[in-house]
Amino acid sequence: MMSNFRIKTYVLGQVSTNCYLVCNEQTREAVVIDPADNSNYLIAECRKLEVTPKAILLTHGHFDHILAAKALAVEFSCRIYAGKDEAQLLKDPAGNLTGSWGRQPLVLAADVLARDQEVLELIGFQWKVLFTPGHTAGSVCYYIGSEAVLFSGDTLFAESMGRTDLPTGSETAIISSIMERLLVLPDDTMVYPGHGNPTVISHEKKYNPVAVYYRNRQ
Repeated sequence: MMSNFRIKTYVLGQVSTNCYLVCNEQTREAVVIDPADNSNYLIAECRKLEVTPKAILLTHGHFDHILAAKALAVEFSCRIYAGKDEAQLLKDPAGNLTGSWGRQPLVLAADVLARDQEVLELIGFQWKVLFTPGHTAGSVCYYIGSEAVLFSGDTLFAESMGRTDLPTGSETAIISSIMERLLVLPDDTMVYPGHGNPTVISHEKKYNPVAVYYRNRQ
């Protein structure tokens, strides 16, 4: 039976952030992942596609992933989700970088702070929350096992990883997150990152510099 799971990607904002609109084609319900900016455009797209967002999922709290979250939540009367350890950064304009990128400083409070391994029942699918610190201390990824899909935020990129020189970042932590939490997922898992092109876990096991480094040490 063909799945009703659909993904639409929008590249938005001054650093080309991937915002994902995930839809249940049957129910026309949607989840928005990392709404970068331009809330008016995203709202118009939802209206055009005739889908209704039921949740907004944040992988982490940096400005380029959160700027449209509040407006979307108000427009569609839905809740904002983030990892439980990201609450402080979201509320801190210096930490979330909204105060340093020529933007109005933003204080954002998530409605739901999700725990590691928690399973969110949203739009007819199960979304497992994976705690993946490193890019920020409270970064999370969202894994939908039934669809073999991972939304990796700024933790794992195609043959790369997220930077760790921003507030609460840690190179040691992000390497552990990638090796112990993400590259152990099934090989056929499609990875949709916060920037750049999609990839697949089997490819990253072979070619991601983190995996190559560990392999060469053995």
